Amino acid sequence: MAGQPIPRPAGVALMMVIATVFGSNHIAARVAFDHGTNVTTAVAFRSAGTALIVLMLLLFTGTSLKVERKNLGRTLVVGLLISVQSYCLYSSVAAIPVALALLAFNTHPMALSLLSWASGGERPARRMLVAMPVALAGLALALDVWGRSGAHLIGMAGRWAEIGAGVLWATGASLSFACAMLLTAHKLGGMDGRLRSFLTMSVVAVATIAGGAVAGDFALPADGTGWLALAALTALYGTAITSLFVLLPKLGAVNNMAILNFEPIAVLGIAWVALGQAVAPLQVLGAFIVIGAIMWMGSGKK
Repeated sequence: MAGQPIPRPAGVALMMVIATVFGSNHIAARVAFDHGTNVTTAVAFRSAGTALIVLMLLLFTGTSLKVERKNLGRTLVVGLLISVQSYCLYSSVAAIPVALALLAFNTHPMALSLLSWASGGERPARRMLVAMPVALAGLALALDVWGRSGAHLIGMAGRWAEIGAGVLWATGASLSFACAMLLTAHKLGGMDGRLRSFLTMSVVAVATIAGGAVAGDFALPADGTGWLALAALTALYGTAITSLFVLLPKLGAVNNMAILNFEPIAVLGIAWVALGQAVAPLQVLGAFIVIGAIMWMGSGKK
């Protein structure tokens, strides 16, 4: 039983808290990277830790761990796509300010809509066709692609040299995540979300650990701060995803998922305080435009 539905105002507040916890995981990841940890190690710890946390939730709630044979291969593909997404997103977080990495990644609803249309799905609604260019314009402002918001005017070429790699990593994360969501919606929609996430995170953990072992690409933290940050990113992500599973059945509104797009906004403030990653006022305006457009895009009638 899901229990009594949570009132809408309380649900919105709780979803914003969860979005903030998700964002804090990326802040912790950046601290870990600054103290010796590399992306492979962070993804391995986060995915393995999250898989264990979700497994405990499944066992606590008495959820069956039985998986239909036809879903095993599909889950493997989704897990590999999420492995790519996780590696790309953490690589972006390591390269550019965290909030900008998340803003570029949060274009995945647009990528999902276009991929769905290209694969024979419905044509995007007018609301989405209007919101897409608005969100992209806001993203251009947030990223300061013209190189005009810093202390020195460096131009587009100079700005791209600063953020290009990070933006490309975030774009790769957005596309791989959209592909994973498309496959999940069409092939794994009937599977319990908690079980699906446990299997997906298990695949990510195995794939990352195996790949890292073969390539010799693990780097443990160099000091206590790095170890604390590595533990924090694992605990924060596991807490956020588990809380989301517990909360969503009680909200009674699919559109509440759009509130998770508050994450980059929360990270703007946290990164400024914790990492000193300040952005110009025009970039903040661009961030709000991106998030507003994406939330408006997801609030239409289904």
